[in-house]
Amino acid sequence: MDLLLDTCAFIWLCSEPEKYSDEAGELINQAGDLFLSDASILEMAIKNAAGKLSLPDVPCRWINEQVGVWGVITLPLSHDDIFLSTELPLHHKDPFDRLIISTAVNRGLTILTSDSVFSSYDVQLMSVL
Repeated sequence: MDLLLDTCAFIWLCSEPEKYSDEAGELINQAGDLFLSDASILEMAIKNAAGKLSLPDVPCRWINEQVGVWGVITLPLSHDDIFLSTELPLHHKDPFDRLIISTAVNRGLTILTSDSVFSSYDVQLMSVL
């Protein structure tokens, strides 16, 4: 099974893997490919610049390094991802999460997340908790 990591799942994987449940850790080890949406990269960069997220290094260096360490494949946002994110029901108003959900839907990926609101959408999920 291929997994799309939501932003928090990526940060935990890289910085605090002990937050993962045993089941989630096993799932990551057995996953086909791990993916990260450009929406997550944008979210981390913006939150770091605003002082809402503290990364161990500047985003361009830390994110690129961690993507390489963990063998994560980054997914560029397509127009279809952007359009679908605006058409989803408004269960979740966070634009980054809506883009992550639409990316998973459009590519048939399972999202690894700790965000319970994701379950309001018709998307495959696995919890990190």
